[in-house]
Amino acid sequence: QYVTGLSKFRFLPDVKKAVALLAKKKFKIFIISNQAGVSKGIYSKSTLNEITQYMLKKIQDYDGKIDGVYYCTHENRHNCSCRKPKAGLIDKVLKENCIAKKWLKRAFFIGDSIRDVMTAKSAGVKSILVFSGKEKPGNKDNWQVQPDYTAKNLLSAVTLIISGKIG
Repeated sequence: QYVTGLSKFRFLPDVKKAVALLAKKKFKIFIISNQAGVSKGIYSKSTLNEITQYMLKKIQDYDGKIDGVYYCTHENRHNCSCRKPKAGLIDKVLKENCIAKKWLKRAFFIGDSIRDVMTAKSAGVKSILVFSGKEKPGNKDNWQVQPDYTAKNLLSAVTLIISGKIG
């Protein structure tokens, strides 16, 4: 279900807290998201920008920081290089932020779908699948690829990362 306007946008529980914890530990944080609703005409790019600005402001108000937001607004049929599970947006993050590819070995890609896990694998990044969205542990037998780690939600994933227990 698409978030078609600011009135429909909601943070999942503890997301702002999780981002603030990572920011406090000086992690670079980037959002990479497929947003085909734009090319499908379900919502406009300006609506997406409005939602993004609101999200960034609320995260900042909570002492969090997002270093960049990258969207693919294409549909699957466009076969672009930026649509997850392809790693085009990860490449763009590296290039635009002068981050060497060698740092991907120390990076984590957190997402709520197997498509996110596939994106991480294609870029050589460790994946953390969270069960606060599309995917559930009971679907494990149907996954095309296995995540490196799983967590209940974003805060649990962040706690694993900053604990140093994974890596």
